[in-house]
Amino acid sequence: MVNFSLEGKVALVTGASYGIGFALATAFAEAGAKIAFNDIKQELVDKGLASYKEKGIDAKGYVCDVTKEDQVQELVAKIEKDLGPINILVNNAGIIKRIPMIEMKAEEFRQVIDIDLNGPFIVSKAVIPSMIKNGGGKIINICSMMSELGRETVSAYAAAKGGLKMLTRNIASEYGEYNIQCNGIGPGYIATPQTAPLRERQADGSRHPFDAFIVAKTPAARWGNAEDLQGPAVFLASSASDFVNGHILYVDGGILAYIGKQPQ
Repeated sequence: MVNFSLEGKVALVTGASYGIGFALATAFAEAGAKIAFNDIKQELVDKGLASYKEKGIDAKGYVCDVTKEDQVQELVAKIEKDLGPINILVNNAGIIKRIPMIEMKAEEFRQVIDIDLNGPFIVSKAVIPSMIKNGGGKIINICSMMSELGRETVSAYAAAKGGLKMLTRNIASEYGEYNIQCNGIGPGYIATPQTAPLRERQADGSRHPFDAFIVAKTPAARWGNAEDLQGPAVFLASSASDFVNGHILYVDGGILAYIGKQPQ
Protein backbone atom coordinates (compact mmCIF):
# COMPACT_ATOMS: atom_id res chain seq x y z
CA MET A 1 0.00 0.00 0.00
CA VAL A 2 1.26 3.50 -0.82
CA ASN A 3 2.44 5.24 2.35
CA PHE A 4 1.54 8.91 2.71
CA SER A 5 1.94 8.84 6.50
CA LEU A 6 4.34 11.29 8.15
CA GLU A 7 3.96 9.65 11.55
CA GLY A 8 6.98 10.33 13.77
CA LYS A 9 8.61 12.72 11.29
CA VAL A 10 9.87 16.19 12.24
CA ALA A 11 9.06 18.92 9.70
CA LEU A 12 10.54 22.42 9.57
CA VAL A 13 8.50 24.83 7.44
CA THR A 14 10.15 28.25 7.18
CA GLY A 15 8.01 31.37 7.34
CA ALA A 16 4.94 29.32 8.26
CA SER A 17 3.12 31.68 10.62
CA TYR A 18 0.38 32.13 8.01
CA GLY A 19 -0.48 31.64 4.33
CA ILE A 20 0.89 28.81 2.21
CA GLY A 21 3.48 27.74 4.80
CA PHE A 22 0.80 27.45 7.49
CA ALA A 23 -1.43 25.37 5.18
CA LEU A 24 1.41 22.97 4.36
CA ALA A 25 2.48 22.60 7.99
CA THR A 26 -1.15 21.93 8.97
CA ALA A 27 -1.37 19.16 6.36
CA PHE A 28 1.88 17.64 7.64
CA ALA A 29 0.54 17.67 11.20
CA GLU A 30 -2.67 15.95 10.07
CA ALA A 31 -0.48 13.29 8.42
CA GLY A 32 1.32 12.70 11.74
CA ALA A 33 4.38 14.98 11.64
CA LYS A 34 5.72 17.13 14.47
CA ILE A 35 5.86 20.76 13.30
CA ALA A 36 8.52 23.43 13.72
CA PHE A 37 8.37 26.81 12.02
CA ASN A 38 10.17 30.12 12.15
CA ASP A 39 9.48 33.72 11.34
CA ILE A 40 11.53 36.86 11.43
CA LYS A 41 9.70 38.57 14.34
CA GLN A 42 8.38 37.29 17.67
CA GLU A 43 4.95 38.84 17.01
CA LEU A 44 4.62 36.76 13.82
CA VAL A 45 5.74 33.62 15.64
CA ASP A 46 3.17 34.29 18.39
CA LYS A 47 0.44 34.83 15.79
CA GLY A 48 1.41 31.53 14.14
CA LEU A 49 1.43 29.64 17.45
CA ALA A 50 -2.09 30.90 18.19
CA SER A 51 -3.29 29.77 14.74
CA TYR A 52 -1.78 26.29 15.16
CA LYS A 53 -3.31 26.01 18.64
CA GLU A 54 -6.74 26.82 17.14
CA LYS A 55 -6.25 23.84 14.83
CA GLY A 56 -5.24 21.62 17.75
CA ILE A 57 -1.62 21.44 16.58
CA ASP A 58 1.21 21.62 19.11
CA ALA A 59 3.71 23.40 16.87
CA LYS A 60 7.06 24.83 17.97
CA GLY A 61 7.81 28.37 16.79
CA TYR A 62 11.17 30.15 16.66
CA VAL A 63 12.46 33.58 15.71
CA CYS A 64 15.07 33.22 12.97
CA ASP A 65 16.23 35.16 9.91
CA VAL A 66 16.87 32.55 7.19
CA THR A 67 19.53 34.76 5.58
CA LYS A 68 21.74 34.61 8.71
CA GLU A 69 23.78 31.42 8.74
CA ASP A 70 24.55 31.55 12.47
CA GLN A 71 20.86 32.00 13.35
CA VAL A 72 19.87 29.09 11.10
CA GLN A 73 22.46 26.78 12.69
CA GLU A 74 21.08 27.73 16.13
CA LEU A 75 17.51 27.13 14.89
CA VAL A 76 18.33 23.63 13.66
CA ALA A 77 20.10 22.80 16.94
CA LYS A 78 17.08 24.00 18.97
CA ILE A 79 14.64 21.96 16.85
CA GLU A 80 16.79 18.84 17.20
CA LYS A 81 16.84 19.36 20.98
CA ASP A 82 13.08 20.06 21.25
CA LEU A 83 11.67 17.60 18.68
CA GLY A 84 14.47 15.49 17.20
CA PRO A 85 16.35 15.48 13.88
CA ILE A 86 14.62 17.23 10.97
CA ASN A 87 13.27 14.75 8.42
CA ILE A 88 11.34 17.22 6.25
CA LEU A 89 12.31 20.78 5.29
CA VAL A 90 10.07 23.16 3.39
CA ASN A 91 11.84 26.32 2.23
CA ASN A 92 8.76 28.55 2.16
CA ALA A 93 9.98 31.91 3.53
CA GLY A 94 10.09 34.52 0.79
CA ILE A 95 9.26 38.04 -0.34
CA ILE A 96 8.36 39.79 -3.58
CA LYS A 97 8.96 43.40 -4.62
CA ARG A 98 6.90 44.61 -7.57
CA ILE A 99 9.09 47.35 -9.03
CA PRO A 100 9.93 47.99 -12.70
CA MET A 101 13.47 46.77 -13.25
CA ILE A 102 14.96 50.13 -14.26
CA GLU A 103 13.47 51.71 -11.12
CA MET A 104 14.66 48.95 -8.78
CA LYS A 105 17.68 49.66 -6.62
CA ALA A 106 20.43 47.02 -6.59
CA GLU A 107 20.00 46.67 -2.81
CA GLU A 108 16.30 45.85 -3.32
CA PHE A 109 17.21 43.24 -5.93
CA ARG A 110 19.78 41.76 -3.55
CA GLN A 111 17.26 41.62 -0.69
CA VAL A 112 14.86 39.48 -2.74
CA ILE A 113 17.67 37.19 -3.90
CA ASP A 114 18.97 36.93 -0.33
CA ILE A 115 15.65 35.79 1.17
CA ASP A 116 14.21 33.79 -1.75
CA LEU A 117 17.38 32.03 -2.94
CA ASN A 118 20.21 32.37 -0.43
CA GLY A 119 17.79 31.51 2.39
CA PRO A 120 16.88 28.08 0.98
CA PHE A 121 20.59 27.42 0.34
CA ILE A 122 21.50 28.31 3.94
CA VAL A 123 18.67 26.30 5.57
CA SER A 124 19.16 23.27 3.30
CA LYS A 125 22.89 23.32 4.00
CA ALA A 126 22.12 23.30 7.73
CA VAL A 127 19.82 20.24 7.66
CA ILE A 128 21.50 18.04 5.03
CA PRO A 129 24.33 16.71 7.27
CA SER A 130 21.80 15.37 9.79
CA MET A 131 19.67 13.91 6.99
CA ILE A 132 22.74 12.09 5.66
CA LYS A 133 23.56 10.80 9.16
CA ASN A 134 19.97 9.59 9.68
CA GLY A 135 19.60 7.83 6.33
CA GLY A 136 17.68 10.36 4.26
CA GLY A 137 15.20 13.21 4.19
CA LYS A 138 12.88 15.38 2.14
CA ILE A 139 13.48 18.97 1.04
CA ILE A 140 10.66 20.89 -0.65
CA ASN A 141 11.40 24.31 -2.13
CA ILE A 142 8.49 26.65 -2.78
CA CYS A 143 9.19 27.74 -6.33
CA SER A 144 6.80 29.70 -8.54
CA MET A 145 5.45 29.98 -12.05
CA MET A 146 8.10 32.70 -12.19
CA SER A 147 10.59 29.81 -12.09
CA GLU A 148 9.50 29.40 -15.74
CA LEU A 149 7.87 32.65 -16.86
CA GLY A 150 8.69 36.34 -16.78
CA ARG A 151 6.30 39.15 -15.96
CA GLU A 152 6.42 42.91 -15.57
CA THR A 153 7.89 44.32 -12.32
CA VAL A 154 9.17 41.02 -10.84
CA SER A 155 12.73 40.78 -12.20
CA ALA A 156 14.29 39.98 -8.80
CA TYR A 157 11.59 37.48 -7.83
CA ALA A 158 11.78 35.68 -11.18
CA ALA A 159 15.58 35.57 -11.00
CA ALA A 160 15.41 34.14 -7.46
CA LYS A 161 12.72 31.57 -8.24
CA GLY A 162 14.49 30.50 -11.44
CA GLY A 163 17.64 30.04 -9.37
CA LEU A 164 15.67 28.10 -6.75
CA LYS A 165 14.49 25.69 -9.43
CA MET A 166 18.11 24.95 -10.33
CA LEU A 167 19.20 24.76 -6.68
CA THR A 168 16.45 22.15 -6.25
CA ARG A 169 17.83 20.08 -9.12
CA ASN A 170 21.38 20.45 -7.88
CA ILE A 171 20.57 19.33 -4.32
CA ALA A 172 18.84 16.29 -5.87
CA SER A 173 21.90 15.64 -8.01
CA GLU A 174 24.43 16.08 -5.22
CA TYR A 175 22.66 14.29 -2.36
CA GLY A 176 20.28 11.81 -4.00
CA GLU A 177 22.71 8.98 -3.24
CA TYR A 178 22.09 9.63 0.47
CA ASN A 179 18.34 9.00 0.08
CA ILE A 180 17.60 12.74 0.16
CA GLN A 181 14.86 13.84 -2.23
CA CYS A 182 14.73 17.54 -3.08
CA ASN A 183 11.73 18.71 -5.10
CA GLY A 184 9.86 21.96 -5.64
CA ILE A 185 6.25 23.05 -5.63
CA GLY A 186 5.32 25.86 -8.00
CA PRO A 187 2.01 27.38 -6.89
CA GLY A 188 -0.24 29.08 -9.40
CA TYR A 189 -2.27 32.13 -8.44
CA ILE A 190 -3.56 31.36 -4.95
CA ALA A 191 -6.54 33.07 -3.32
CA THR A 192 -5.30 34.59 -0.07
CA PRO A 193 -6.37 37.59 2.02
CA GLN A 194 -3.57 39.54 0.32
CA THR A 195 -5.04 38.91 -3.15
CA ALA A 196 -8.69 39.40 -2.08
CA PRO A 197 -8.89 42.99 -3.45
CA LEU A 198 -7.90 41.63 -6.89
CA ARG A 199 -10.89 39.27 -6.81
CA GLU A 200 -13.58 41.69 -5.68
CA ARG A 201 -16.45 42.28 -8.09
CA GLN A 202 -16.56 45.73 -9.65
CA ALA A 203 -19.45 48.15 -9.12
CA ASP A 204 -21.09 46.94 -12.34
CA GLY A 205 -20.80 43.30 -11.24
CA SER A 206 -17.90 42.49 -13.57
CA ARG A 207 -14.66 40.84 -12.49
CA HIS A 208 -11.64 42.87 -11.48
CA PRO A 209 -9.41 43.08 -14.62
CA PHE A 210 -6.62 41.04 -13.00
CA ASP A 211 -9.11 38.44 -11.76
CA ALA A 212 -10.53 38.14 -15.30
CA PHE A 213 -6.99 37.80 -16.68
CA ILE A 214 -6.06 34.96 -14.28
CA VAL A 215 -9.32 33.06 -14.79
CA ALA A 216 -8.97 33.36 -18.60
CA LYS A 217 -5.37 32.05 -18.41
CA THR A 218 -6.27 29.08 -16.18
CA PRO A 219 -7.91 25.96 -17.68
CA ALA A 220 -9.45 25.28 -14.26
CA ALA A 221 -11.11 28.73 -14.63
CA ARG A 222 -10.48 29.66 -11.00
CA TRP A 223 -7.83 30.77 -8.56
CA GLY A 224 -6.20 28.09 -6.48
CA ASN A 225 -6.43 27.97 -2.73
CA ALA A 226 -3.91 26.96 -0.09
CA GLU A 227 -5.65 23.60 0.36
CA ASP A 228 -4.85 22.74 -3.29
CA LEU A 229 -1.17 22.64 -2.27
CA GLN A 230 -1.60 20.33 0.72
CA GLY A 231 -1.90 16.99 -1.09
CA PRO A 232 1.11 17.61 -3.37
CA ALA A 233 3.19 18.68 -0.35
CA VAL A 234 2.27 15.59 1.70
CA PHE A 235 3.13 13.43 -1.32
CA LEU A 236 6.57 15.03 -1.68
CA ALA A 237 7.19 14.80 2.07
CA SER A 238 6.20 11.12 2.36
CA SER A 239 7.77 7.83 1.32
CA ALA A 240 5.29 7.77 -1.59
CA SER A 241 7.76 10.04 -3.44
CA ASP A 242 11.00 8.18 -2.66
CA PHE A 243 11.94 7.91 -6.36
CA VAL A 244 10.85 11.45 -7.26
CA ASN A 245 13.85 13.78 -7.17
CA GLY A 246 14.77 17.10 -8.74
CA HIS A 247 11.20 17.66 -9.94
CA ILE A 248 9.16 20.89 -9.83
CA LEU A 249 5.48 20.12 -9.36
CA TYR A 250 3.45 23.04 -10.67
CA VAL A 251 0.09 23.31 -8.91
CA ASP A 252 -1.32 25.98 -11.16
CA GLY A 253 -4.64 24.75 -12.56
CA GLY A 254 -2.93 24.24 -15.93
CA ILE A 255 -1.67 27.79 -16.59
CA LEU A 256 1.76 26.67 -17.80
CA ALA A 257 0.17 24.24 -20.28
CA TYR A 258 -2.21 26.77 -21.77
CA ILE A 259 -1.79 29.57 -24.30
CA GLY A 260 -4.98 31.30 -23.12
CA LYS A 261 -8.35 32.05 -24.60
CA GLN A 262 -8.68 33.84 -27.91
CA PRO A 263 -10.00 37.39 -27.39
CA GLN A 264 -13.69 37.72 -28.30
